[in-house]
Amino acid sequence: MIKIGILGAAGYTGGELIRLLLNHPEAEIVFANSESNAGNKVYDVHEGLMGDTELEFTSEMPFDKVDVVFFCFGHGKSEAFLKEHTIPANVKIIDLAQDFRIKGDHDYVYGLPEIHRTDIASCLHLANPGCFATCIQLGLLPLAKAGLLIHDIAVNAITGSTGAGQKPGATTHFSWRNNNFSVYKLFTHQHLHEITQTLNELRPDSAPAVIDTLDQGYDAHGITVDFIPYRGDFSRGIFCTEVITLDSTADKDAITSLYKDFYREAAFTHYSDKALDLKQVVNTNKALVHVETFGRKIVVTSMIDNLLKGAVGQAVQNMNIMFGIDEKAGLNLKASAF
Repeated sequence: MIKIGILGAAGYTGGELIRLLLNHPEAEIVFANSESNAGNKVYDVHEGLMGDTELEFTSEMPFDKVDVVFFCFGHGKSEAFLKEHTIPANVKIIDLAQDFRIKGDHDYVYGLPEIHRTDIASCLHLANPGCFATCIQLGLLPLAKAGLLIHDIAVNAITGSTGAGQKPGATTHFSWRNNNFSVYKLFTHQHLHEITQTLNELRPDSAPAVIDTLDQGYDAHGITVDFIPYRGDFSRGIFCTEVITLDSTADKDAITSLYKDFYREAAFTHYSDKALDLKQVVNTNKALVHVETFGRKIVVTSMIDNLLKGAVGQAVQNMNIMFGIDEKAGLNLKASAF
């Protein structure tokens, strides 16, 4: 059994992670840490788990008793935590925050299984991709590898309210979010960093570089990912459309084959010949991708559940790869028919 510790266990991602691990055939939760909820039953906070577990939150962090620790902190808190605490060198870390997603002076592997499986399998520390970043990248990876990203890319994506986390805010409470729709972080969303990093990693030398406008400004040479995020009035899921322009008319059959071949061995990412509906992925670890062509334009639709394939589902998928067990273990989740 894989022995597991969870930090930041009282938030949305912590609750979803506990739900998955309780049903994982090879996982045992040793501790679920939450300072503010220590001593309370997990189901006192994550009420959907009533009847499934008697696990209690704890303020303790017995790292010597676990094989892997999941960081379910808010962004910026993982790095700060590691400066104040020591985790044994043999204990694996899976960080769901953005602290280590960008390459730098650390050994964290960026955990996108569709392209980094080998590195994930041998790593000790893993940075789990962001939800928007996962959805957007899965729509673009085949084109990036084929060198077809040669002009600015237009991306529109709408996310459910759980993407904002559990702590209430002015734009997350029900009376504001319900029957509403809004844009935020126009062209400046933090996930652009990891998206451009991956696209540049995959592109052939002949293709133009993807410029990270957050770092280099809008006048830099190269192509940009022009990302407009939206807040939706639903709880779960991300629905994304991406418009790519080619220099000549797009060959629909060739583009479709490109996607099917790229994801043929992927455990959870699938190409659909039909137009997509968000309900197909909600409450699952699946990512679905669909392509249409219009002259020189390619329109890619991609979608995921932001809390699962966009967060803890992918994190468990990565844990499975890191420990050499069935990649799908604990993730046999089915979408609702209605």
